[in-house]
Amino acid sequence: MDKLINISELSKLLNLVDKNSNKPLNYILRYWEKEFKQIHPKIINNRRYYDLNQVRIIKKIKYLLKDKGLTVTGVKKVLNSKRNDLDYRNNLEDKTKLLLKKINKLKKYGKKNARKS
Repeated sequence: MDKLINISELSKLLNLVDKNSNKPLNYILRYWEKEFKQIHPKIINNRRYYDLNQVRIIKKIKYLLKDKGLTVTGVKKVLNSKRNDLDYRNNLEDKTKLLLKKINKLKKYGKKNARKS
């Protein structure tokens, strides 16, 4: 059986704590449960418990919301997309390499024109 952690432990793990009182901000996780259908905590004795797969999904949601600055709607689209994270990264790397090649060509072209005038 997977290890289960409660909502307060998860809040602390994700660093969702009040800076002044150092209390976990559990309401954020409860809100995310309502917004994202991918989060399904196990309810045991009226307490929320999360398995490791749920923790991974919630960490991804937090990363996209807090670090990347996506909106809730944007995160929903990312989570609902069929794309794998690895596919997304590889696609991004390919596009980045293509853009760098184009930039280098423009730099060379600009240098040639600067000498003629």
